[in-house]
Order: sequence, then structure tokens, then C-alpha cells
Amino acid sequence: MRLLAHLPALVLAQALLGDALPQSRGLESRTDGRPEFTEGQPVDGKGKGARILGGTNHQIDLQNPDNLGQQSTDAGVVPNLKWSFSDSKTRILKGGWVREQVITDLPSSHDIAGAQQHLTKGSIRELHWHRVAEWGFVYNGSVLISAVDEFGRYQAETLNFGDIWYFPKGVAHTVQGLEDNNEFLLVFDEADFDKIGTTFNVDDWVSHTPKDVLAKNFGLDPSVFDSVPSPNPYIVAGSVSTKDVTDGPAGELTGDASFVYRTLKHDPEPSPGNGGVFYKIDSTNFPASKTIAATFVTLKPGGLRELHWHPNAEEWLYFHSGKGRATVFIGNGAARTFDFSSGDTAAFPDNSGHYIENTSETEDLVWIEIYKSERVADISLTQWLALTPADIVAQTLKIPLDIAESLKKEKQLLIQSPSSNSTSS
Repeated sequence: MRLLAHLPALVLAQALLGDALPQSRGLESRTDGRPEFTEGQPVDGKGKGARILGGTNHQIDLQNPDNLGQQSTDAGVVPNLKWSFSDSKTRILKGGWVREQVITDLPSSHDIAGAQQHLTKGSIRELHWHRVAEWGFVYNGSVLISAVDEFGRYQAETLNFGDIWYFPKGVAHTVQGLEDNNEFLLVFDEADFDKIGTTFNVDDWVSHTPKDVLAKNFGLDPSVFDSVPSPNPYIVAGSVSTKDVTDGPAGELTGDASFVYRTLKHDPEPSPGNGGVFYKIDSTNFPASKTIAATFVTLKPGGLRELHWHPNAEEWLYFHSGKGRATVFIGNGAARTFDFSSGDTAAFPDNSGHYIENTSETEDLVWIEIYKSERVADISLTQWLALTPADIVAQTLKIPLDIAESLKKEKQLLIQSPSSNSTSS
């Protein structure tokens, strides 16, 4: 139970007591001093810390008050678990751009690499395949995805906001932008995504194959391939496709074989804590997605993704909008709190205890969770304690027996803020 000693008191109370939590108007008491963390200074107002006099990036300090020691429950050595796409090198091309987060950017992410990619209207992420699986989430505009599997089954579909694709390892595919501006999140089940032998672009291969071999393979004149781009352009400016694929001998990829999942056409998971909306996308409802499981989460202002851990995988996160924070407990008395905002990614170690809190009073916190697994799995701290003999819990945590007996036996997932409870009652 050393985890509980390393969690902010209000977060712990909100997670364990829920609706019974007394109302509070501030996250930290300021009666005995004035903390300066929100002003970008490591001063707790209780005699610890002092203002920074040397070189510092004040804007980054303002965005990360918990890096300055704001949480007194942080302890031990926890590596950096956060990377912002804004710190990534952006590769700009005719027709769009891409910026990545790979293992060299975030060494704590051992399972997953991610990227944001932008395509203008008609632009094409050229035909290619990967040695690893690819997962995509559209968050702006519309795209056309096209793919062919080993059996010659094909799929060409338009995807809009909230729609997801999953291309298994080795599946040939491409993506084209359909609106003026189109943007999406890409996820790969390989952290070292940039290493040679991971991505294979069709024009790169064709331009490095003898033309007489190409002519023999396709039954065409060698001159047909005189203009194949080299080196490969990655993104190709083009016009929106008007041709349909028909008469494939193995048919289309449909039903359980489909590479497309339309998130918002399905019901979200039940969230008894009433703190937001929680979609689960894994092999239980998207059968093609065998190696990447995901959630799409919206947490209300002041809400809490309850204290939990994942027994089957690391957790990789992409924060799409809003502001939040999380304390990650990695065992042996080590815990660290991180602040998150739009465009941040994170990797929480396998089986580490954590929560995610929306620190805004007005704005939803929206993020995506990714696991290198066929399913989403978590163990709720409150549910575990509630389903353990109450007297054992009370003796372990030194809490009253009646409190241990009152803990909720059902996962709360997303817990609304205490102020929301008082407003609605």
C-alpha cells in the first residue's frame, strides 16, 4: 500500500470516497504561506524552496508546476515519462507534414511510437507497408484509406472524425486527404519505428529494381518506369481519387475482417463515476486489431480517471485537448507527478499505479490511451480494496472499518469532481 502514501490527498479522497468527499474550494491549502508553483517558481510557501535565479525556460516552468515540487507526495527517482509533439522535428513536404515520437525521443516508451500527420486535399501518404502494425485515429477532416491483405482482399473507405483504422503487420496501404486540411494520429506497435527495415515505400522499391525485371514482372515496356520518384517523396501532392476498386478475386474486407472501426457509432463503456465518456476499442469489438488496444476518453472539468493500473501492458497516451496531470507510482517508494496539455504524449510503465486528473475548471480533457495488447485491461484500486476483507484493508491502511466497508465495489472509471456533485444535487 505504499502507493497511497505517494498520492495527493485530495486525489486519493476523491478516488476512494467519491460522492462522500467533503467540498473543497482549493487544491492546496494556502493558509500558512503562498506557494509560487503556478508562477513558475519552486517555492512551497512553507519554508521549502527558493526562486530560480539562473537560466530557465519560464514558459515551460509555468506549464509544469509539478516538476517544481508542487506535490509533496512525489518521491524517489522516476524517469521522464512525457514528450510533447511540439518538441519533435517536423518534416514538411509538398502536401503536408509529419512529426514523430519514437524511442529516442521518449526512452520510457518501449512498446509504442506515435506521430501526427497532416495531408492537404488530394495529397497521398504514398503506397507502403510496415514490418509492424499501424493504427490511426482521424481528428480533423476526412481521409480515404486503401489496403490489400495477403489473400488479395481489399478495402477502400472514407474515414471521418473519431474513425479508426488498423493495418496489421505487412498489409499494403495508403491514406489520402479528402478535405482542404486533414490530420490524424498514427500509432505503431514498435517504439524504434525509424530503424531501417520498418517501412517500405513502393516507389523506393520500384526505383531500386532493374527496369528489365520490372518490365518482366508487370508485362510492360521498361520506359513506363522512367519517372518513378527517387528518393521517395513520402507524401505526394495529388488530386482526390475518383476511381472505385471492383472485382477483386478475394472480395472486400468487411465484417470482422474490416480494418476500419467507427468509434462514435458505438456506445461508450458504462462509467458509474459520471465523470465523462470512455470508449474502448480493442479486439473484443474491433476483431482486426490484434496487437493494439485503445481507449478514447473525455474527462469533465475537475474529473478523475480513477486510481488503477494495467496488468497486461505499458500505457502510451496522446493528449488531444485540455489540461491535466497524473502521478505515476513505480514501486519502491518512487512516484512522480506530470502535467499534461494538448499535443503531449506519455508512457506509463507496465503495471505502474496512476490516475489522470482534469485540472481545468471549464474545459474537458480529451486523450487516447494505447496498449500493445489485444485488449484493454485495468485493475481499479477502489474495487480491489472493496473486494478485500474490510478489516484487513482497515488494518493495512489505518483507516476506520466503516470507511473500508463503504468503498465502491464497482469500477468508477471516470469520477466527476466534487463540485459537480454539489451542483447536480
